[in-house]
Amino acid sequence: MTPLGRLIAERIAARGPIGLDAYMALCLGHPQLGYYATRDPLGAAGDFVTAPEISQMFGELIGAWLAQVWDDQGRPERFVLAELGPGRGTLMRDALRAARGMPGFLAAAELWLVETSPALRARQADLLPGARWTDSDQELPDGPLFLVANEFFDALPIRQFQRTDALWRERLIGAREDGALHFLWDAPRGDAALDARFAAVPDGAIVEVSAAGEAVAARIGARIAKAGGAALILDYGAWDGTGDTFQAVRGHAPADPLAEPGAADLTAHVRFRALAEVSPARAHGAVPQGTLLERLGIGARARLLATRHPAAAAEIVAAHRRLTHPAEMGEVFKAVALAPSAAPVPPGFAS
Repeated sequence: MTPLGRLIAERIAARGPIGLDAYMALCLGHPQLGYYATRDPLGAAGDFVTAPEISQMFGELIGAWLAQVWDDQGRPERFVLAELGPGRGTLMRDALRAARGMPGFLAAAELWLVETSPALRARQADLLPGARWTDSDQELPDGPLFLVANEFFDALPIRQFQRTDALWRERLIGAREDGALHFLWDAPRGDAALDARFAAVPDGAIVEVSAAGEAVAARIGARIAKAGGAALILDYGAWDGTGDTFQAVRGHAPADPLAEPGAADLTAHVRFRALAEVSPARAHGAVPQGTLLERLGIGARARLLATRHPAAAAEIVAAHRRLTHPAEMGEVFKAVALAPSAAPVPPGFAS
């Protein structure tokens, strides 16, 4: 058992079982023992690889997208350019390089990174000199907001519920006498909010709710609706998904989410409908990642890079496939954009 696992088991012994949301918050965000506080989880030596680390094309297309929506909204003279959960800073580095093609964009941008991990902040500082950091989207300065969040919402805490006849029971985590953690179900009870949100869910089905994710989407949407800007959210999930998607990854392989708290990445699929419905700004999508990237020109970009760098052509082709093919990241990953109601439809989202 890890030190954080012992701490969680002691808390359960003293106060009773905890929900998945509390467990995820502790495992990922504990200031001394949490997953993100203690490591750089990315790359071959880490636990997982995100799209920006696969190819520069991903960040470049997002940079072009941000520059275009800025231009479409009248080119604000000053705006906040922000990324939620920016990893090593690779995506934003590539995005800024591509955005140089839009005159005036970089001069008007004030770059902010929403990051709580000291280890990742250090990596970001190497790639993004001049950036500023904050722990929360709530601390971003005023003004139009142009924001990207790639694989951010999947790591926010969730709660799980199972329909039982006309009632709902919550999935909890308990601890045995030896401290080993295990799943259990709370007693069934009525819940009008779950009834309304999941009216068509059959008996026995499991649903997931992320209050933290919805709160972030609501705040970002309110900010964009009032002050202008746009947000691009990319993550794995479904528009209106159900089922148990709570999972752990360690060393690029599935892991037991209860076995080593704080030592594995914990995530759940994003329910994009919930994010769209709470946003005061207009939501566009969800569009499969592969579809969005093809609409933004990844095919042409891949061909150009392969021509310029023939020795790396096979690697470029493989990266293009991994990012866009339905059997890879192209279908399970989705994109939603938030923008003011009166703004043009963001690039890649027109049907």
